[in-house]
Amino acid sequence: MKRLFSILALSGMMAFGTVSATTTSTAATTVVSTIQAEEEPAEELSFHQSLKKRFIEGGPGFMGIVLLCLILGLAIAIERIIFLNLSTTNTKKLTQSVDDALSSGGLEAAKEVCRNTKGPIASIFYQGLDRIDEGVDAAEKAVVAYGGVQMGQLEKNVSWISLFIALAPMLGFMGTVIGMIQAFDKIEAAGDMNPSLVAGGIKVALLTTVFGLVVAIILQIFYNYIIAKIDSIVNDMEDASITLMDLLIRQKK
Repeated sequence: MKRLFSILALSGMMAFGTVSATTTSTAATTVVSTIQAEEEPAEELSFHQSLKKRFIEGGPGFMGIVLLCLILGLAIAIERIIFLNLSTTNTKKLTQSVDDALSSGGLEAAKEVCRNTKGPIASIFYQGLDRIDEGVDAAEKAVVAYGGVQMGQLEKNVSWISLFIALAPMLGFMGTVIGMIQAFDKIEAAGDMNPSLVAGGIKVALLTTVFGLVVAIILQIFYNYIIAKIDSIVNDMEDASITLMDLLIRQKK
């Protein structure tokens, strides 16, 4: 009988030791896995994924309007840049060609050179040559008047870019103010100043401001380039007009 109790006691101790070892091993494995999970860095988002995440967090209302300002502004800016590059003319080469045509082939040959050349300067030259039969004063008035028309075509739709530059950050600020109001409404409804309660609303509010400023900066760069390009073409037009009048006066003599 005593031998039986001894055997049962020995079996119980072995079983308890096995269970304890298993439990200890499982706990150790869990602790090691937790430490490894904490040590592993979080997966970093790419720039596009991060931008998309921030855009969604900002809310579709104001963020969509700001994005629309960016799209329309860039569309107008690209169209103007293409138009201005096509309007750029080698003024010295054109003036020399017109002078040679006037010397060799006369007025019609010079007008043909202007017709075959693209750009506002060639158009101004053609108007001056077309009115030279009415006198130098009439040709000069035609050059000045048509120069104003060409300047208007160069500046077409540029004011819309400046509108979007001003509108984008204002929309961002408006989104920020509305987001702050919503955050304070949550505080008032909860009756408690819980940081986690207002942090999300404040973050969303600030995101609209950030995106509005980014849109304004991007469009401002394009706007300044376009204005500088227009000024360069206008200066060439004025210099070329003076040169053309000198050629016409010399031709009349």
